[in-house]
Amino acid sequence: MRPEVEYSPVGEGLGMRDFWLYAWMRRAAVIGARITALGLTLVISVLSRPGTSLFSWHPTLMSFAYCLCLTEGILVLSAEGSPFCCKSRTANVRLHWFCQALVLVAAATGVSFMVACKNLSELSHLVSWHSCLGACTVASTLLQALFGVFMIFSKLLRLSASLQRLKLYHATCGLVVYLLATVTVVLAMFSDWFQASVNRAAWWGLLLAPLFPALVVMNQITNAYLPRKKITS
Repeated sequence: MRPEVEYSPVGEGLGMRDFWLYAWMRRAAVIGARITALGLTLVISVLSRPGTSLFSWHPTLMSFAYCLCLTEGILVLSAEGSPFCCKSRTANVRLHWFCQALVLVAAATGVSFMVACKNLSELSHLVSWHSCLGACTVASTLLQALFGVFMIFSKLLRLSASLQRLKLYHATCGLVVYLLATVTVVLAMFSDWFQASVNRAAWWGLLLAPLFPALVVMNQITNAYLPRKKITS
């Protein structure tokens, strides 16, 4: 007979002192990820000098969408919750929806500025890894938003998939979007424009900056939605 299988929550089996240490380390990581995402967005916006050209709006809006709004939209659902000390799960979910809506609006606007800039300059589209992965990121963002809509209106749409399965699809797609966005941001830092805007030491620091929020977000999603460590008896 196969033994029964249970799923253990993260931190189960730790002593109280170890658990509190884990909790504080996790809280510090979430705060650090938020600060890093905000700082990276501000730095890219300052370097872009929005308003000086059509292109200047592209990095500004895309960093706002994927570095700031997407990060906060995911982290607001963490155990640490909202940075505004809101303990209501419903309020945090609504803030998640708001952040995801901002991602879609800002990303669509940022892409529009990039398309307009290339059309005016008579340059080809989708000729670099950055642009190709960026297009995949935007497409995945739309798919993630679609799963979110299915979750909200699952009863109205009378979908055959269960709510839990839709949550899994939504979370998995969100993880893919965040990883694609992280790689796209990193690739943007290899562009001639970005390398000409910062010195070498600052470039290395900014190159590593997107990786820390990505690790925190990946850890949160996998711990919250993917099967946890199995215990056999």
